[in-house]
Amino acid sequence: MRPGWNVVAAAIAIGALAGCKQQQEPGTSPPPTASDASTVAQLVDAAPVEPPELPPPDVAPTEPPRRLWTNELMTEQAWLDYSKVQGGERFSKFVVDLKTDAIYYFDVDVYRLHKDFIFGELYKKPKTREAVKAFDVNYGKDKTDFLMCYLVHHLGPDRWTFAFWEGDHATPAHVERAYRRMKATFWKGDVISYRPDSNYQEHVAKQLTSIPVITNDKLYKDSVYTAFNKGTAIGALRVVPVGATEEDLSFDAGDIVILPEALPDITPVAGIISETFSTPLSHVSLRARAWGIPNVGLKGASKTYAALVGKTVYFEATDAAHTLREATAAEIAAWKARAAEAREVVIPAADLESVELTTLDQLRASQVSAYGAKAANLGEIVHARPEGFQVPPGFGVPIHWYDAHLKAAGLDKRVAELLADARFRSDAAYRKKALDQLRKDIANAPLDPALEAKLGEAVDALTGGDETMGLFVRSSTNAEDLPGFSGAGLYDTVPNAKGKAAVAKAIREVWASVWNLRAYEEREHYKVDHTRVYGAVLVQVGVNATAAGVLVTVHPTDPAETVYTINAKSGLGLRVVAGKKVPETILYDYKNHGMRVLSRSDEETMLVFDGKGGVREVPNPHKGKPVLTNQRILTLGKAARRLTKVFPPDRPLDIEWLFVGDDLYIVQSRPYVVR
Repeated sequence: MRPGWNVVAAAIAIGALAGCKQQQEPGTSPPPTASDASTVAQLVDAAPVEPPELPPPDVAPTEPPRRLWTNELMTEQAWLDYSKVQGGERFSKFVVDLKTDAIYYFDVDVYRLHKDFIFGELYKKPKTREAVKAFDVNYGKDKTDFLMCYLVHHLGPDRWTFAFWEGDHATPAHVERAYRRMKATFWKGDVISYRPDSNYQEHVAKQLTSIPVITNDKLYKDSVYTAFNKGTAIGALRVVPVGATEEDLSFDAGDIVILPEALPDITPVAGIISETFSTPLSHVSLRARAWGIPNVGLKGASKTYAALVGKTVYFEATDAAHTLREATAAEIAAWKARAAEAREVVIPAADLESVELTTLDQLRASQVSAYGAKAANLGEIVHARPEGFQVPPGFGVPIHWYDAHLKAAGLDKRVAELLADARFRSDAAYRKKALDQLRKDIANAPLDPALEAKLGEAVDALTGGDETMGLFVRSSTNAEDLPGFSGAGLYDTVPNAKGKAAVAKAIREVWASVWNLRAYEEREHYKVDHTRVYGAVLVQVGVNATAAGVLVTVHPTDPAETVYTINAKSGLGLRVVAGKKVPETILYDYKNHGMRVLSRSDEETMLVFDGKGGVREVPNPHKGKPVLTNQRILTLGKAARRLTKVFPPDRPLDIEWLFVGDDLYIVQSRPYVVR
C-alpha cells in the first residue's frame, strides 16, 4: 500500500485510500506475526558509521548525476528531489541500518519498495526466494538489519507524518530509534508525528512517551478537503437547506449540490460537495461513482462559495485540490454536447412464468430473470459452498407475483398512464406526489390468496413455525445488482419482520419501493425502460449482528489489484452506507495480509433487533473500541477472496457482511461499479 494512502484525500475509506501497490512491502512470504505486543525488544545502538564517500568531482561518474540515495534531507529542494506526489500526498521513504545507525533516504521514482532499494544498493545481491524469506524478519519484532519507514506530507491538512508498513510489528524502541535518526537528518523533523496504521501499531503508539503521535482517524476528521470521486462537471450551484430530508428534496440532473448535512441517498446530479465527510462506500458516494461525477468533502463550502449559488459553475475535483468558479460560455456549450451522449442500461428479459417460492440452496445465478440478482447471487454462493462463513437461509419470491399484484389491483394501467404523461415526465413536484400515491396503493392492495398460502408454508419452513423469529424482507428486483448498474440503495428493506402477517405486509412495501422517487430518477438517468422493471423479493432469517458493514474488492479511489476496502460499524449494518457518520474503515491486502486502519467509528448508539419487531437504537457499548479485530479482518478478507472466485473475475464485488462474535455471515454480493 502507499505511504499515506491518502488519509485525507482519497477515500475516506477514509481518508486516503490510494496507491495501495506503492506500499506492498513483503515479498514471497507474509510478515511474521507478533506473539506478544507488550514485549519491547531491547536494542543497543551501534556507533554511527560514515557512509561510503562519493568519487571526487574530477572522476567521471558511473551513477546518474543525482545519487539514488542520501543520508540527509536538510532543505526543501532535497525533499522535493527524493519524494513524489501521489493522491494528495507527497512522500519519500527511508531505511535505518540497525548495525551502523546509518540512515538512507532513497529515490522513490527509482525504487518502489524499501526491499528493492536494500537489495539493490546495500546488499547488492539478487532477491532470491530464500533471501527474501530471510529478509522478511525485518517486518517482525525481532528485526536483524533494518527499520523501513515512510515520510508523508499530507497536502490537504498540511500535516507531516512518518510510519511503518501497516503489517510491520515494530516495537516502541524501533519507533523511537527511527524517529531519532529521522529528526536529526530531515529538515522538517521537528514537526513530524508518528502515524500508526494498524491495530497493533496503535497499541504500540500508546506506549510512546517522547514522540508526537497522530492517528489516521484524527487526520481524516481534521481534514478540510477530501476527494471521494475525481472528475469535472458544469452545472447550476445549489445549496441544500440545513435540516432538509431526502423526502423533501428533488434535484435536477444539471445541479451541482452543496450538502451541509449528509443525505442517505440522492437522485442524479452533476456534482456533489459534502460539508460533512462520511465514506466512499456510502450510497451517495457509490451513486456519484456510478454516474462518473465529481464528489468531494469540503468543509465550509456553502459559506466559501455563497456568491456562486444559482450560477452555472465549473467544478473540478482532483486528489489534493478542487476548482469551483463561474463557467465560461465555451465550457457550457462543450458540456451540453457531452451530456447529450446516451448512457443506457439494458435490463434482463423478465421471466413471469416461475411461481415457486424457491429456497436459496435451490437458486442459481442463471435464475436472475425470475428472482432478481440479489437472491440469485446468494443462491450461487450457497451452491459453491465456500468455507469460512455462512449465508442466512431464505427464499426468493419471483417477479411473477409482483406483476400479478399490480394487475389484480389495476395498478399496471396506472403505471402505464404515468409513464405516458408529459406532466409526470417534466414536473418534478407532480412526479414525486404521483409516485407517493402509487406506492401507497401497491402497499395497501391485498395479496393474492394463492401467494398468501405459499408464503405461509415458506415462512413456516424457514422459521420452524417460530413466530418470534425475525426475518429480513429485501428487494431483489431485476433492475439492481447488475454489471454497470448496482442500484445500491434504490429500493427498500424491512428488517426483523415477525410472523406471516408482518412478512406479507413487508413484501408489499418492498414491491412498492420499485417506484421510489430515487429509483425512478436513477433508472431515467440510465435510460432504463421502466416497463421492463419488476420487483422480486428475498426473505431471509435475520441475524442480530454485533458488527456489520460492506467490503469492496477494490480500492474505491485508486483501484489496486490486491487491496480490499472495508467499512464497519457496531450492531446492525443498516446505517453503514447511509453516510450520516464515519464508519471504521480498514484497507486489507490479501496478498500480504496487511491491515491498515483509516478511520474509527465513534457512534454513540447502535441498532439492534427490537423484541416486538423492527429495530431500535441503544447506547453503543463498544464506542471508542475497534469494531474489527485482526482475526475478524482476516476472516472477512479470506471470505471475500473466495467470493471473487464464485463470480466473473473481471467484476469487482460489493459485499455486505455481518459478524456475531467471530462468526461471519454474508448477506449480499453484487458487482461494484467502477467508472
